[in-house]
Amino acid sequence: MVIGLTGAGSSALELPVFRPSSSAPLSLVPFECLQTCQGFRSNNLRNNRPTRLRPKCQNRDRDTTEHESESSNANFSETGEQYEWVSSTSASPYQILGIHPTSCSAARLKAAFRARVKEFHPDVYKGSRSSNEIICRVIKAYEILSKHYQFESLESCDSDVFEDPECEACDVFVNELLCVGKGCPYSCVKRAPHVFSFTHQNGAARAISQGNGDDYQVQLAVGQCPRRCIHYVTPHQRAILQDVLERVLNNPFDLAESAFLESLISKANFENRRYQNPNRKPKVETQYVD
Repeated sequence: MVIGLTGAGSSALELPVFRPSSSAPLSLVPFECLQTCQGFRSNNLRNNRPTRLRPKCQNRDRDTTEHESESSNANFSETGEQYEWVSSTSASPYQILGIHPTSCSAARLKAAFRARVKEFHPDVYKGSRSSNEIICRVIKAYEILSKHYQFESLESCDSDVFEDPECEACDVFVNELLCVGKGCPYSCVKRAPHVFSFTHQNGAARAISQGNGDDYQVQLAVGQCPRRCIHYVTPHQRAILQDVLERVLNNPFDLAESAFLESLISKANFENRRYQNPNRKPKVETQYVD
């Protein structure tokens, strides 16, 4: 049976009616059954079939894998540039540990040593070189630097190192602005070649080794210098003086930096002569003694 429905501004719509039996009253067919009825073709009702959406990131795993491979290759090239000392037999201890000489301190030295040991551990390092040989080089570099740099960090010092030296002056600093060079009759390089050497930059002498304050040949070289340009300083003072000297050599016309260097040397010589090792603190007994 078909029932016709009309509305304002719309065409007639025929809806099928389901009558289960002759005695049952007339009723409308549910909406689910309309789709299965033959002859039901209406432009006003749409059959919303569930559609399967295509994921936008269906190639996510492939893209992620390609991105990781590209990043790993980039990291490999960067690490290869940073660790050229691994294949170099003439690398200095500073290059092996990855620290700068002017910023070397006990804390940074220990941190750099631990980082190198963790990085080149046999269970972590996957390079072509022998991990044991690299770690032996790292340990040797740490022993060399820790012997010469037994001092606290400059950042942790609250006082001026030129007014309050941190230790006894045993390091050697050469004022290259006053050095005669190879024409000196009392050459410190000839007297102590294991400590002093001529530089290619200006031909002056420069200290290449530290920790030789008790060496008699070094003491003779310091005492016989005709220009008095060799001085005993502390490690902190030497780092600062070397930095100021580099600035003067790079800009020789800056008279203010030269005067500043001379004032620091004079101040260091005066305070280092007055320095005294701290006395040992007496032990305090907290219990009564019979």
